[in-house]
Amino acid sequence: MKPFVGRNNELRRLEDLSKSGRACLVVLKGRRRIGKSRLAEEFGKNKIFLPFSGLAPVKGVTAQDQRDSFARELAGLFHLLPFTFTDWSDGFAHLSKHLAKKPTVILFDEISWMGSKDPTFVSKLKVWWDLVLQNHPSVTLILCGSISTWIDKNIINSTAFFGRVSLYLELTELSIPQSKELLAIQGFKGSDIDFFKILSVTGGVPWYLEQIQTDQSSDENIKRLCFEKNGLLVKEFDRIFNDLFSSRGEIYKKISTLLSLGMKTRATLQKAIAYSPSGTLSHYLKALEICGFVSNHPDWSLKTCKLGKSTLYRLSDNYLRFYMHYIEPNLPMIEQGAFLEVPLSSLPGWEPMLGFQLENLLLKNRPLLYKALGIHVQDIVIDNPFIQTAAGRKKGCQIDYLIQTRSNTLFVCEVKMRRRELGLEVIEEMKAKIASLALPKGYGISPVLFHLGPISDALLNSRYFYRIIDIADL
Repeated sequence: MKPFVGRNNELRRLEDLSKSGRACLVVLKGRRRIGKSRLAEEFGKNKIFLPFSGLAPVKGVTAQDQRDSFARELAGLFHLLPFTFTDWSDGFAHLSKHLAKKPTVILFDEISWMGSKDPTFVSKLKVWWDLVLQNHPSVTLILCGSISTWIDKNIINSTAFFGRVSLYLELTELSIPQSKELLAIQGFKGSDIDFFKILSVTGGVPWYLEQIQTDQSSDENIKRLCFEKNGLLVKEFDRIFNDLFSSRGEIYKKISTLLSLGMKTRATLQKAIAYSPSGTLSHYLKALEICGFVSNHPDWSLKTCKLGKSTLYRLSDNYLRFYMHYIEPNLPMIEQGAFLEVPLSSLPGWEPMLGFQLENLLLKNRPLLYKALGIHVQDIVIDNPFIQTAAGRKKGCQIDYLIQTRSNTLFVCEVKMRRRELGLEVIEEMKAKIASLALPKGYGISPVLFHLGPISDALLNSRYFYRIIDIADL
């Protein structure tokens, strides 16, 4: 079995639930490759574990194909002769005959694929739960899928399952320390720079990290996965959008591509893709958020601490960002094998791009940043990337990460990743940003530098920054 790292809180909640003495229905969501079925498998250790998975929705797959696949999996689990059924109620009833009194975990993986072709699937699943599974107190039924929008519509927000779901879990990426632990277990012994290079491309997605070969350097791994013909992460993008969004994949791709160029408001996106001023774009953005690919960052007033009317949308998935910046524009050359002998560091804008990817990664690990700064979460009013729009005498500026606290302190954070030594020039950059901020009266400023790579003694001794934090220490 592959190594299992993290998810301690999720496992604890599942175990506590299974000891409740009643049947439990669990909904497990998260982006593709995030480890949903692996978590269910880990929870199912030392229990009877019955996994079923829907067929990928490729062209030609029918509702009967999904039922046939379920029947084959059922026959394999219980060593039965081959059989099939034409109605989901019959399939569920057949499974019910084999349930024991021992603790049992039933996993319906990629449930949206399993049931999307049959309009009666959800209602029959609900009847099976109500009339059969609830009478098996040792059973935990886990409904799992990557298409979170389908699960939201048909399970979470469905009146059919109202009051029936015992636990909702949404898996996010592994934290920086957990990602380091997973790579270490696999035998990775690269430097801190090597580790963060890999994370800059993959994020904390477990399946991507499991593809790292420990006998290769970080650059060799990235080349193999991202710049070789048929590399796993060369093909992954199309699988994500085809599997999750099917015929509407192009509009989702267009939105993601625009966001890969920088944060944008809904109005800016609407104008850029010439979309009608309807609520449909908001629906697409929400779907990308639910899938874990996009995050939203409301603007706010430093003076009143109240959220503004505008929201900035950000492409928050490191792999998608990397694909759109470096893989997609170079697909023809990748097909020709043109990158086999090219050092990654020679690619245009390589180092600044890694810095942006690192910044994005840190925003997903905010508890680590709070700890490094000595801030308690209850003391924070708002924290987000901050953009101040120029208006009249007020200058425009953009802060990588701004934390506003209840004690009227603003932590202005800058993120830098460089191989060469970082010097006093970063102080001048920070002073220019702070000078542009329209500060409320009585507020204090604490400039913070998060860095990866060497920094000069002059910078360390300048005593300008409230804290200089080596990201490797996180």
